[in-house]
Amino acid sequence: MPLAHSHEELSAWLRLTLEPGIGPATARDLLEVFGLPQQLYAQPRQALAERLPAPLADQLARPPSHEQWATIERTLRWCEAPDHHVLTLADAGYPPPLLDIHDPPPVLYVVGEPVWLAHPAIAMVGARNATADGLANARAFARHLARQGWCIVSGMALGIDTAAHEGALEAGGAGTVAIVGTGADVVYPARNRNLAARIAAAGALVSEFPLGTLALPHQFPRRNRLVAGLARGTLVAEAAARSGSLITARLAAEIGREVFAIPGSIHSPLSRGCHALIRQGAKLVESAQDILDELHGIPAAHRPEAGSPPDPPRDALVAAMGYGPIPLDALALRTGLAIPDLQARLLDLELQGRVARLDGGRYQVLYRQHNA
Repeated sequence: MPLAHSHEELSAWLRLTLEPGIGPATARDLLEVFGLPQQLYAQPRQALAERLPAPLADQLARPPSHEQWATIERTLRWCEAPDHHVLTLADAGYPPPLLDIHDPPPVLYVVGEPVWLAHPAIAMVGARNATADGLANARAFARHLARQGWCIVSGMALGIDTAAHEGALEAGGAGTVAIVGTGADVVYPARNRNLAARIAAAGALVSEFPLGTLALPHQFPRRNRLVAGLARGTLVAEAAARSGSLITARLAAEIGREVFAIPGSIHSPLSRGCHALIRQGAKLVESAQDILDELHGIPAAHRPEAGSPPDPPRDALVAAMGYGPIPLDALALRTGLAIPDLQARLLDLELQGRVARLDGGRYQVLYRQHNA
């Protein structure tokens, strides 16, 4: 990418993120006192010592270490690829929603298109060992929300995260962002290598960790605050009573974001986290439309021109269902669709609030305004 900063400016930003013992919150404090990183590192040791503990003043006054220089030079070379980007807190392209958290990363590494980081987004999180129903719900919710213009943000973990990204990619057009807990050049889990490439091509992979950072347990809770911060609301699709997804939901609530949860069976351990969130005030959702209603519809950038709303597309399956309840097998005969394909289509319609699932395996169209 064409660098927004000179090599010297970006090198100072990168060095600040590589300083031992200095996390995002401390880095932000230093920037507020001394200005940009170049100005910080231009300070004499005495000026630093007047504001900082002596050991930290000594550290910042010394030249960068050999290891720091090696990482900085490697990153500058990495930035030469057209789809590799480094955003700093001083960049106009730094995502404004992240400024709501108390410790926004000084630097973000992006593979893909950084514009998606400023796009109206909904986060989707949940269990790694998700059930088949949980995966289907996550994929269908993400697909429908993406079709309405929302960018889907998740963490590219196995289970619900993967299903959410895949649902958004199936929708096409609205993009998906994966916040990873490794360096932007490291794919974790390895089995998501193909998914990572697809996300980079249609959205963005984002990390706050230096290149080459491998997966370590303590990095994923840090990643969760960015998932919550980047989105206008967080949907928990399935979660155990204790899980990282609940941490993400709590962080979202703390910064004033909406929290949504999909209820499940009272007998499933992976429903307990969602039920706990609902008891604590999260909004129970049964369809993607519930989320859109709460967030006031689709993003403004994707709304049709005033006075000319498009007619909803005719849906052959809805037309085939008629007005009364119809069993699944009868609907399969009527439409000629295979049962698995028919179930997937019905789930989509159910999440849109257009079809209701009744007892006995029957389905019925919910005629409101336009459903044909």
